[in-house]
Amino acid sequence: MVATFNSVPYDVFLALHIILGVASIAVFVVLRMAGAKVARGADSDVQRRQFPQRSNMAARVVHLMPVTGMALVGIGGAEVSFKHAYVGIAFLLWLLIAGHLEVRVLPAERQLAATIAADGVASPKDGAVFGRSVDVLLTLTALAFIVMIWQPFN
Repeated sequence: MVATFNSVPYDVFLALHIILGVASIAVFVVLRMAGAKVARGADSDVQRRQFPQRSNMAARVVHLMPVTGMALVGIGGAEVSFKHAYVGIAFLLWLLIAGHLEVRVLPAERQLAATIAADGVASPKDGAVFGRSVDVLLTLTALAFIVMIWQPFN
């Protein structure tokens, strides 16, 4: 059952939470497509555009999810609280997503960018490995969406 708490601040934070979730998926899909281009052996210009040597701040939009989530828990009262298993499950999934992003995906992205800057291109194998790592992010994010929409054990 979907929480139906009726409050303007709650609605604003819920909309923001959904927008951040969709933005996170969009960024992860772009990362996956970039990895696929390298895996297919894209030329140097394409790889340099896909993997510039700068910090990927867009991918970190996912770090704002618990801020809006906690606001929803604070505003939502008993209808949206840690007493409901889906809230805890979603938080655990966010920890896994954020951890995998910071420990595996972003360092791999920086390594690909450094390799492309130094050698002109990265190997298709490196692109495939990067793509599989992003697939883990996409899978965890899809699970989080399913949990938040389905709200099991509510």
